[in-house]
Parts: sequence; C-alpha cells; structure tokens
Amino acid sequence: MQISLLDRTRTRVGDTDAQTVAATVDRAVRADELGFHGFWVAEHHSVPGIASATPGLLLASIGARTRRIRLGTGGIMVPNHRPLVIAEQAALLEALHPGRVDLGLGGSLGFIPAVREALGRMRVTDEEYRNEIAQVRALVRGEGPVRTMPRVAAPLIYLLAIRGGLTLAAELGLPVIVGGSLLDNAEALEAYRSNYVPSEDAPEPRLIANVDVMIASTRERARELLLPEAWALADSRNVGEFRALQPVEEVHRLRAAADAKLQQELARQVRRGIAGTADDVAERLEQLVARTGVEGLLVSSSTFDREAIAATDEALAARLT
Repeated sequence: MQISLLDRTRTRVGDTDAQTVAATVDRAVRADELGFHGFWVAEHHSVPGIASATPGLLLASIGARTRRIRLGTGGIMVPNHRPLVIAEQAALLEALHPGRVDLGLGGSLGFIPAVREALGRMRVTDEEYRNEIAQVRALVRGEGPVRTMPRVAAPLIYLLAIRGGLTLAAELGLPVIVGGSLLDNAEALEAYRSNYVPSEDAPEPRLIANVDVMIASTRERARELLLPEAWALADSRNVGEFRALQPVEEVHRLRAAADAKLQQELARQVRRGIAGTADDVAERLEQLVARTGVEGLLVSSSTFDREAIAATDEALAARLT
C-alpha cells in the first residue's frame, strides 16, 4: 500500500506565513526520511488559513531538499490557468526532479467572487473543464499544437474527484483521488472501475483515498487534536472565510460559547477524521482499504500543534509504510 502525505500549508495563530511555508518544507524532508511514497501540496488562492497558492513553486523547493519522495500537486486547479502554463510547470518540475512528479489536477474556482475575478475566471462549464484536462494531457505528452518546454518524460496525471471527476477519470483513463462521502459510495467507485477506458500511461484503474488522520497516545487525545481544523471548517460557514488554526484549548472555549448548530457541525467535522492510537488508526485504514479496494492512501493530518503532526507522521510510517 502506497501512502503519501497531503500538506495544505495551514496557517496558525501566532506564526507568520513564511514560517508556515518553511514548516511544510521541513515536514516534506522528514516524510522523505520516514519512507512515505509521496508528498502532495495544494492550490488555494487568497485563503487566510492557507499560506501557499502555487504547488509547482513549493514542490520545486521540496524536491531540492529531498532524495526520493514523489512530488504531487493535489491539485493544480485547471480553470485558474491556461493548459500550456500547467504543462510547462509540470515539465520544469520533471526536469528538476526526474521521475518524481505526479500531476494532480482539479476543477475548483476561487472560493469567493472577488478571488475568481482576480484569477480571471468567474465560471467554467463541465465541457470546458473536460476539454482543458485533455489539452493539459496532450501538452505534457508532447502531442499538443505547440511544443512544451523543457522536453521531458510526461508525469502521470491524477484527477481529483470533483466536478464529476470519477466519471471523467474513467472516460479519460486517469487515476483518481477520492475523499469525503464519495469513499462511502460503493456504486460510484465500482462505476469508475467498470467504465474505465485504459490509457497508455494508466492501463488499469487506480483509486487513491484522501483521508484525515490523527494519531495520539489515547483515542480521546487524538480526537481532541482534530478540533482546530474541524473548528476552522465549521466556523467558516459563519464568518465566510477559512481562518488560521487555533490551539485546542481556545477551541474548547469557543465551542462552549457556540450555538447548537455550530456545535453540531463541529462534531460532524470531527467524526469525519480517522483518529485514535496507532493500533486504532491502522485497523480503520485497513478496513477502509478492504471496503473500497483503493490502491493508495493520501493522508491529511492537520492541527495547531506541529509536534502532534510530526508524531502522527512517525507513527503512521512505523505501522503502515
């Protein structure tokens, strides 16, 4: 089972954004030493809680400080860029770090109208998205109407299961990354496999499960460590933005003063995570793999305490890599 880490470069109260980016790079270096298969970073624009919006640049730095770990974009949002620019960034990464690049692509627009306007794309149809994915694929393979430079081997493309990504990935013959409630939709997962059209670079269907994981010495502590990220997600519905992570103790105080609806949403977000001791998490991940048949795991671990994330990475590596 190939296990990779996804780091969204989450900001924290009291840290500068520069410190946050540096911490992501340091975590990637440690993940390389621990033997993880890959390290993925994401694209989010003008989000107070996320310090990095350019996966290609961040991965170039991570690649320079690591030896063997694969470098994944999780993902580059195709509507925000011209296909040639995406292909050129992927080719440059491949030239810098040969054989280590995984090109994850998604279809999300900016999270608010002002961001979408700044990016120059207010809306995108499903057909436009499909065509642009196909253009990126052709360009990275050297089959487009213009030459992508530098000329390198094409990195493998992964599709995020958003905007009908499961169906589109099956049609195009692409591996797909699935998270959230889709992992409980056995019918959708089976449809991807049964409708899969083999491609030259991906002859077999391949599902990667994106899961939130936290490991601690006790189940109670592990669930508690999920609170900062869960609070940021739940509270974003009220404040209209995704804020920096706060300490567990502060989240306890905020939760006590919150209304019933917000407390229910917080509890729902905590339940989404796989949290517990190393034994608990290993068992639940094994059950997930057996139930879904996924070929790999893309693990997210997010909390205010960076030492707790490091401990989770180490425990996960010791048990499952």
